[in-house]
Amino acid sequence: MRRELVLAGLVAVSFSLGACRRKQVPVAAVTTAPVTGSVAGVDRSQLVRDSIERARADSMARLASSSDAVNLRTALEAGVRFDYDAADITDDGRAVLDAKLPILRANQTVRIRISGHTDSRGSDEYNLALGLRRAASARKYLSDRGIAVGRIDVVSFGEERPAVSGDDEGSFSQNRRAEFEILSGADALRIPR
Repeated sequence: MRRELVLAGLVAVSFSLGACRRKQVPVAAVTTAPVTGSVAGVDRSQLVRDSIERARADSMARLASSSDAVNLRTALEAGVRFDYDAADITDDGRAVLDAKLPILRANQTVRIRISGHTDSRGSDEYNLALGLRRAASARKYLSDRGIAVGRIDVVSFGEERPAVSGDDEGSFSQNRRAEFEILSGADALRIPR
């Protein structure tokens, strides 16, 4: 929820900054040339309107591409949850992983790391092994659908990096997860076609 609010705030700020730039560019264009009249069959007021429309379209394209990049990054970094003492991908997990597939296919230079995590129940050794099975399960899901294994690193942290503290089922369920981190290629994310 907090990430969504931050993203919404960034989009709003980007949009308002883009709107400010749009207002400044046309004012300079209007003050340097008369708005009415025509020269050699060219209507200057139409030229000004066209210039304003081009500036608005450029601003909207910049805004769209910046918010698209944020959305692509968010989809790539979305985590997967697991059932108790399991490394099988759930239906919800499949949906999260399926959203990553077109982005990874369209961005062949992107490399990711999947880290497996567990709740605090079980021995350290068992939890490290379970975390690794969870990360490997997510990697296998992606690789079975055409993503090169060499683009996906896996690591296990077991119970060492809990998402939340607590000794109740709500806390345990949030800690049974695989997290995704972009290692390289995030600077030039392209929208899948």
